[in-house]
Order: sequence, then C-alpha cells, then structure tokens
Amino acid sequence: MAMNDSSFTAVNHEVCVRHSFDRYQQRWPDEDQVAHFLHFLSETPDAFQRHHLAGHFTGSAWLVSNDGERVLLTHHRKLARWLQLGGHADGDTDLARVALREAGEESGLADLQVEDEIFDVDRHWIPERGDVPGHWHYDVRYVVRATGSEAFAVSEESLALAWRSIREIADDASADVSLRRMAAKWLERSTL
Repeated sequence: MAMNDSSFTAVNHEVCVRHSFDRYQQRWPDEDQVAHFLHFLSETPDAFQRHHLAGHFTGSAWLVSNDGERVLLTHHRKLARWLQLGGHADGDTDLARVALREAGEESGLADLQVEDEIFDVDRHWIPERGDVPGHWHYDVRYVVRATGSEAFAVSEESLALAWRSIREIADDASADVSLRRMAAKWLERSTL
C-alpha cells in the first residue's frame, strides 16, 4: 500500500510524539499519566482534532519571564480559574508549536521561544458547556520564554492576565494542583 506525503508525515510525527513522551517519562518516572496519553494517541485517529468529542490533545505554555522568576497566567473566561495559557491543537500534531501559538495569541507577547521537550502533562476533565459535552483534555505543556517586552494584552479568551511569582505558586495551597506541580518542577530545574 502506497503512503502519501501527508500520511507519512502524520505517522512520522506520531513516532516523534511517542519518543517525546518516553523521554518525559524517563525524567519524571513517578508521574503516571503518560500511559493514558500513549494509549489515547495509539487508539484515536482524531486525537488532535477538537471535533473528537470524547477528548483531544491540547498544547499549553508555561510562559516564564525572561528572568525565570514569574509565569504569565490567565484567568480563564470559560473555566473561571487561574491557569497557564494554552488551547486546542486543531489538527496540528506539533504540540510545542501549538503551545507557542497559543501563548502569543492569548498574551499579545512577541519574541517568545519554546523549548522542544515536554515540560508537563495533565489529563483533565472539561465539564459540559452549552452544546459541547464533557470531555478529556490531554494537555501537553511546554516551557515558553518571554525574551522581549513583558507588556501583555488580554485576549477575549481571558478575564485577566497576570505575572505571578513561581515561588508563590509553589507555596500556594489554593492554587491549581497542576500549576503547583509545574512550579515545583521549574524550581527544581532552576537549582540543577
């Protein structure tokens, strides 16, 4: 059976994604979510499409300030919670590119740089909203660095944006569990 260029690219990229998850699992062996991600990737042809209503991949940005001390968070309009910036892959299998795109769109910041390696993963339930049923987000997070101006612009997806101290997030028991986990990872990485 002949494989066209787009099929070859998709299969090749799936192999790259699997390798990225393998490297992530080696760095964070105590995290148990990677198995869900790998199973979902292998069993779901439309895993990167929003129209796959049972769940889909998303890409998020741990958008850190140039000095590495703060992270830009969004007060998410739909979820009414402080979270990292990010969004749907909408067919893009390069989740680092998705994270970078979403960071720029949601913050208005230019001069952003994304790291290649997965920084964090989080499978979480999104409740039903309007005509969209409840579903899983398989969120893959990447470090994105602000290398220029840190003057952001609030997009329509956010109620507000704010630079927050990563140390304060790590110590804030009321913060989102995954934000605290990423803050701890960042602080651990900063001391290496």
